[in-house]
Amino acid sequence: MKILIFLMLFLLAGFIHPQNEFQNFINHVNSLSSTDEKKNAVDSFMTYARIKGIPFIENTKANFIYRGTSSRVQLAGDMTGWSPYPQDFAKLIGTDFFYLTKEFERNARLDYKLIINSSQWILDPENPHRVSGGFGPNSELAMPDYIQPWEINYQVPILHGNVEFISFPSKIMNKNYSVKIYLPPDYQTSGKNYPSVYFQDGGEYILLGSAVNVIDNLIDSNKIEPPIAVFVTPTNRQIEYAESNRYNYAKFFAEELVPYIDSIYRTEKDPQRRVIIGDSWGGNISALISWQYPEIFSKCGLHSSAFWPNNYEVYNMIVNGDKKEISYFSVYGTYESLLDNMRSFNSKLKDKGYNIQSFEYPEGHSWGLWRANIDCILKYFLPKVTSVNDKNISPTGYNLYQNYPNPFNPGTTINYVLEKSGFVQIKIFDSLGKEVDTIVDTFQTAGFYSKYIEPDIRLSSGVYFYRMIADNFSETRKMIFLR
Repeated sequence: MKILIFLMLFLLAGFIHPQNEFQNFINHVNSLSSTDEKKNAVDSFMTYARIKGIPFIENTKANFIYRGTSSRVQLAGDMTGWSPYPQDFAKLIGTDFFYLTKEFERNARLDYKLIINSSQWILDPENPHRVSGGFGPNSELAMPDYIQPWEINYQVPILHGNVEFISFPSKIMNKNYSVKIYLPPDYQTSGKNYPSVYFQDGGEYILLGSAVNVIDNLIDSNKIEPPIAVFVTPTNRQIEYAESNRYNYAKFFAEELVPYIDSIYRTEKDPQRRVIIGDSWGGNISALISWQYPEIFSKCGLHSSAFWPNNYEVYNMIVNGDKKEISYFSVYGTYESLLDNMRSFNSKLKDKGYNIQSFEYPEGHSWGLWRANIDCILKYFLPKVTSVNDKNISPTGYNLYQNYPNPFNPGTTINYVLEKSGFVQIKIFDSLGKEVDTIVDTFQTAGFYSKYIEPDIRLSSGVYFYRMIADNFSETRKMIFLR
């Protein structure tokens, strides 16, 4: 027995075919003749697998595992469109061990459940990692290169904003809406006005998206301007976001709620200083509101926007209508059914000259994707640009300085000078001239500025260029990112 365990551990330690530990185990069990030998081999492997992690991941392969007396085991999740995968788990003959091997991108992150005996949907009992979804928790598959979002976690030592609650009575909708308002840590003492961010599905953005933690952490780490955040919970999501009451809801939002928030809290009234964000159908209504009221919201964040209601009404309004002064930031997953639609939206708006940033990740239509990218939208629309203007010195001319440090990892600082107030844009390009990020895209007063950046986690090491355009000034400099 001790010799068998030693051989198993030797095999599983990877000395033979280090990328095929799981298949080596399967072959080994199939080579055994007695039930007791097979059971002992499975027990030994499970001890090792639980230490390494289940699903048992090798490079791009994820090996899903289930042990039990079931007659049938299936997989459903983001990777299957939440239908049972057509291929059932295989069962090792003479054991209670079921398995299914699938390949995914090395940075994929997906929600899933197991289906037992064709009817019982369960969390993976061997996987402790969970992600909250709109219909309860799911098990999480995180491939080796996926980086968990640090910013969603509550950090005890930092300053925290205050969240207030109101029940807002809408005359247009003839309903009361649950609204939570986040006020940044320095709100009571600063006396200044703040940009504002409005969230659809507000309760879920707080509970499932950890949006309050995200905002606190981004403020503390100096990555965004502190905003006032308004979280609005719908009373009938389907009707208000996608069906018969969508236009009245948009009117309530723009003509009742925003003026009320502006009258009670110290908000900036410029549409460039208001952001509206939504997920799925919440993205559909956010896009509709900003399109109908660009004088209220000129910045729109879309988490996997579901544009299909009413025969793609909102999508067609935007891509076929006259260009409006609206900027977009779109995030979606390659395992979503709306992938082609979001790619088309991004492409068509760029062709029309819109300022749109769009990122796709190997993930599904879930809060696991959205919560990890709230920070991207906020950092894009409300970047922390620290003015280092000395009031005793007037800037003469425009200048874009060399970033420091250079080369860099994880972040670097870009300093620049504006002779006059005006619209400023700084973009980053790869060595082939492809745009990879926009780090400044806003109106700024004359002065000296410093912008700290951390590149997108998907960027590889190499040479990049950053270009500043302001008034008639344009300058490009080279920087080197080391991963």
